[in-house]
Amino acid sequence: MDESISVNERYPARYWHKLEDGRIQCDLCPRDCKLREGQRGACFVRGRIGDAMVLTTYGRSSGFCVDPIEKKPLNHYYPGSSIFSFGTAGCNLACKFCQNWDISKSRDMDTLMDQASPEAIARAAEKYGCKSVAFTYNDPVIFAEYAMDTADACHARGIKTVAVTAGYMHDQARREFYAKMDAANVDLKGFTDEFYVKLCGAHLQPVLDTLLYLRHETDVWLEITTLLIPGQNDSDSEITALSQWVAKELGPDVPLHFSAFHPDYKMVDIPPTPPASLTRARQIARAAGLHYVYTGNVHDIDGDTTYCPSCNSALIVRDWYEIRQYRLTPDGHCPDCNTRIAGHFEKFDKAFGSRRIPIMMKAGV
Repeated sequence: MDESISVNERYPARYWHKLEDGRIQCDLCPRDCKLREGQRGACFVRGRIGDAMVLTTYGRSSGFCVDPIEKKPLNHYYPGSSIFSFGTAGCNLACKFCQNWDISKSRDMDTLMDQASPEAIARAAEKYGCKSVAFTYNDPVIFAEYAMDTADACHARGIKTVAVTAGYMHDQARREFYAKMDAANVDLKGFTDEFYVKLCGAHLQPVLDTLLYLRHETDVWLEITTLLIPGQNDSDSEITALSQWVAKELGPDVPLHFSAFHPDYKMVDIPPTPPASLTRARQIARAAGLHYVYTGNVHDIDGDTTYCPSCNSALIVRDWYEIRQYRLTPDGHCPDCNTRIAGHFEKFDKAFGSRRIPIMMKAGV
């Protein structure tokens, strides 16, 4: 396979420096890829041409779609609204259980069929009435320049921005990237470094650093997702440790989603997550003091419902991505006891619903 970088892929990248031995080092994420002429990083989309680094997927996407915000998943960020979603190709992690491996692990740049400038994406989101734009499907960390420019274009039109990410970044890039984001769902894939090393080709601490930074040094709305994999990260002890860390270090109001694994990519020999495992994890997390804990990828109305942490009233009842009942006040309070519910809310009229609308963008815009 030809891995050379064509002329139209040579968008100048940020976050790198020269080394004394002639190589250049990428400073975007903790992989610290060191490249000689013509080489690409582990993410495959950042490479060296001459004495500089380029981003090969700027303006090129694996597809565009209008989704319900709950699909990201974000349950406390303008519930019921629609979000314009897109991603590119490649990833800076190497998760053996990747659920989007056909996109994130792709080295075929021809799979990026849709092309769009940041301004075109913002216009499309506005056209389809979307409250926000999500950088998702693969990790936006690796196409940070494209995501950040798109965020600027969205903000100019009053559209919010959402990062769906594994949170594997260095500090400088993290600060500049999240200065452009309004909300994030961060995958906390497990709670041991052994899990990250063996199954993700990464380390746990940089992800925890991102979570701490987002919670304590930014106004970015934060939710967390953990994919529970049978026999890998679903023990009572690990779930307890994870939940207690979130409660202590981030606070009880950060929503935590436990999502069901299905066999895929390099882990097809492991069975799907039993729904009972998600229910057990939710009970453990709530016992640890977390106010908002959800289950995902399974049909579980109770696990999808937002409850008041004070009086336990059901406030937002969800059935998959459909909102069946919405009782929050426009400013986000429980109507029964007036407790403020953590998140971003507004007057609720009608939910976007569970439909998913693929969008075709005109090439070259």
